[in-house]
Amino acid sequence: MPDAYRRARPRYVRTVKRPVRAPREQFDLVVIGMGSAGTLAVELAAHDLGLRVAAVERSRIGGDCLWTGCVPSKALLASARVAHTVRHASLFGVDAGVDAGTGPRIDLDGVWRRIKTVQAEIAATDDSPDRFRAMGAELVIGEARVTGPREVTVATADGERVLRTRFVLVCTGSRAAVPPIVGIDTVPVLTSDHLFEIERPPDSVVVLGGGPIAVELGQALHRLGVTTTLVERETRLLPREEPELADRLATVLRREGVDLRLGISAARVGVTDGGVEVELADGTVEHAAGLLVATGRVANVDALGLEALGLAVAPDGVHVDGRSRTHVPTIYAVGDAAAGRPRFTHTAAYDAAAAIRDMFFPGRGLAPAVVPWCTFSDPELARVGLTADEARAVHGDRAVTVHRHELHHVDRARADGATDGLLLVVAVRRRIVGAHLLAPGAGELVHELALAMKAGIGLDELARLVHVYPTIATGVGRLAGDHAIGRARKLRGLAKLGRWLG
Repeated sequence: MPDAYRRARPRYVRTVKRPVRAPREQFDLVVIGMGSAGTLAVELAAHDLGLRVAAVERSRIGGDCLWTGCVPSKALLASARVAHTVRHASLFGVDAGVDAGTGPRIDLDGVWRRIKTVQAEIAATDDSPDRFRAMGAELVIGEARVTGPREVTVATADGERVLRTRFVLVCTGSRAAVPPIVGIDTVPVLTSDHLFEIERPPDSVVVLGGGPIAVELGQALHRLGVTTTLVERETRLLPREEPELADRLATVLRREGVDLRLGISAARVGVTDGGVEVELADGTVEHAAGLLVATGRVANVDALGLEALGLAVAPDGVHVDGRSRTHVPTIYAVGDAAAGRPRFTHTAAYDAAAAIRDMFFPGRGLAPAVVPWCTFSDPELARVGLTADEARAVHGDRAVTVHRHELHHVDRARADGATDGLLLVVAVRRRIVGAHLLAPGAGELVHELALAMKAGIGLDELARLVHVYPTIATGVGRLAGDHAIGRARKLRGLAKLGRWLG
């Protein structure tokens, strides 16, 4: 048979129908969640390292921090601080034209409009989608599922997209947890996830919870004229903090008029004509126009399909090691999605950057051991390291020394009329292992002591640092100086005793 004929014969090919799959796209990194952790990860990977990055977001870029957390709450605190200052202007010799009986006129609608304006400014600049596209990242809007160790499937408005990748970074944040209280399903509950979506807050609230969110929002709302009752089942506010400082802050809140109900839990809630009623465990009933729940948060990891890959998913997140790796080496988790890590914006961003380093420069992405944090009440309560009781449990009573400096001995605090506070440092054989600051600007002040802990700088060396006068930070210098002087006297006394014995 001639070759030409062979080539001309029709060829019967058996066809097999295959399921239609979404096209696969290859990336170096897929980031799930564009909050504080995700945005920094994308910037580092796409802009700084020049990697091919896909960023998946189901809602708005900026995440909890921009829309429900840090940004709106701090804008609220700023308005509350102004109202408080005007209310007490006469103490500074200033006539603010305020009626002592009624206080300043507060436009809650205007406060909420300002909060939304601040959010919009950030969303249009630092958290603008165009900014991340300009870095070279591809933004994918939709619901993500991790469908393999190196694969993410996204349900978008136009159908499914399958993203193949070398690594996956899960930074999906968390949502407010609502406790299983009788009647809670019948009440229009506010949480930090909803509070800044409304046009204005209710005229009165019962706040459930005594952690940082409850304390910050409770104090701010009360300063803005919202009658506030705060219910906490623990016997003190902020149970993770140094007890003495937490108790002092509670005294400040009570003095301002916040009704603190500590050591008691809510047994039942219900709707009334005027809003809500909360029945407490002792049988008393609190009435308010609204109910604000701030009793904790749940990690947003339950809809990602991680269980199919053998990863255990819990309300506090997915388990990771010290390098933010899950049990699947190509999948990392940071921020509120990672179990066991501190739930703060700054740690989420730091861990995200460390995770990127570890992915592409293995072994260089260890999570930090020294993590400061702050409750942005007024005064602020900042912490790094161990409390006194925690230090004694680890090192023993005799090894631990607690150094204190009252704020009313700090000239700047006197000048500013802000003497409610205490600086407290926990040391083990002159090594700083913890610091707790109740003071204006404590969130700024704590970094000096965090650096001292990280670098192994003791109180003797800290006493040799010249602190700017007059600042609140001079109190840290005085505290360290008092320690150094006391130690020098002790050493001179021992030397004299040695000479006498010799």
